[in-house]
Amino acid sequence: MKKTINLAFLYAILAMIGGVFYREFTKLSGFDGRTALSFVHTHLFLPGMVMFLIVTFCIKLFAIQESKKYRAFIIVYNIGVLLTSLMLAVRGVLQVNGSTLTSAANGMISGFAGIGHILVGIGMILLFLMLKEKVKE
Repeated sequence: MKKTINLAFLYAILAMIGGVFYREFTKLSGFDGRTALSFVHTHLFLPGMVMFLIVTFCIKLFAIQESKKYRAFIIVYNIGVLLTSLMLAVRGVLQVNGSTLTSAANGMISGFAGIGHILVGIGMILLFLMLKEKVKE
């Protein structure tokens, strides 16, 4: 339980850093359009912090940490959230700087973000499977 609370706290800190970076970087760059940077903050708060607060309650209520799937969930889900957030940040910085991307570079960023989303989805499936397993008991 302590691990998930620490993860939630870490994601809260990263989300705040992401929000401040978005505000200050766009301000210093004189950028006032839409950018993927604005989503880094919310992706770290909701799928990051909020999810691990929910997982903490699931541990308390259902002892999901005893499941064989728990370790895989923690690893896969965290990699997914961090990869997705990183790709949002990369795309956002490039947008603010007005960088022109080749179609290959654009595809790579989208591809890695897609992999991050897939990993988050797999993590959520693992969480539901653990909950179903524990509720059956």
